[in-house]
Amino acid sequence: MKLKKVLLTTLLPIALSAPTLCAAITLQVADTQPKGYPAITAIEHMGEKLNEATAGDINMRVFAGGVLGGEKEAIEQVQINALQLTRVSLGVIGPIVADVNVFNMPFVFRDSAHMRKVIDGEIGQEILDRISDSNHGLVGLAWMDAGSRNFYSKTPIRSIEDLKGKKMRMMENPLFLDTMNALGGSGIAMSTGETFSALQAGVIDGAENNPAVMLAQNHNTVAKYFSNTSHLIIPEPLVMSKKAWDSLSTERQALVKKFAREAQLEQRALWDKQVAESEQALKQAGVEFIDVDRKPFYDATASVREKYGADYADLIQRIEAVE
Repeated sequence: MKLKKVLLTTLLPIALSAPTLCAAITLQVADTQPKGYPAITAIEHMGEKLNEATAGDINMRVFAGGVLGGEKEAIEQVQINALQLTRVSLGVIGPIVADVNVFNMPFVFRDSAHMRKVIDGEIGQEILDRISDSNHGLVGLAWMDAGSRNFYSKTPIRSIEDLKGKKMRMMENPLFLDTMNALGGSGIAMSTGETFSALQAGVIDGAENNPAVMLAQNHNTVAKYFSNTSHLIIPEPLVMSKKAWDSLSTERQALVKKFAREAQLEQRALWDKQVAESEQALKQAGVEFIDVDRKPFYDATASVREKYGADYADLIQRIEAVE
């Protein structure tokens, strides 16, 4: 009896400290864009790599086309681990993690090439870390390219004067609404999924996004003018539920980060191809692309950069210094 007690006393701590076998898990991913969209394809491939690397222990199920709600709903579900991952605009993250708004400001990037150098470097990782350290239940994994945002509408916008009085759909973030209002229009907060019907019904006069989204969401059937303003160039983070992240071993966390980074680069190549094809398809469908003088737009949004950029003056200088 004494020997049995000694064995139990000796072996119990060893048993408790021994690694447990990982049960198979399914990571559920939500996205508002349709299947075949570059970010979704890259995330699907990320899931395939995770499945292979873990011998089937980690699976990924992607719900495309906004079937689980808009971006705001997706973020809320990821925060409580009802969903495990989502790719969303920083416009939705901004009200939760204020530090990301440095990327949300109008004309903070010179062009898309400048933006990519920033997110691929230490500044990009720093902003992902701020998402992870924010105590809002999110972990920043990678960046997806969303190109530059431009205005498209039912009537042409050839200059800043043409925006006056127009009701334009903007992402649900006060910064973007202020940007639109500074340009002389009226910013209307609205989810991606509501935009088509709002355009069709005349609730709004236009919206702002890139050619790939305009085509994928069929907005070109009700808006025939696309103005190249590039007023916003906003990368989109792939974020994970912190609860789901913390449930993974260190080794598997490293795999998730590795394949997320690979997804970032794969999505970029797919994105460039889709944007070129989308622009061509839009032109063939009768959409007129208009080049505008961007300086009046830049000057008109100075107050927005002053209001929202005051806390990030040093970081903005670092962004501007990236060549």
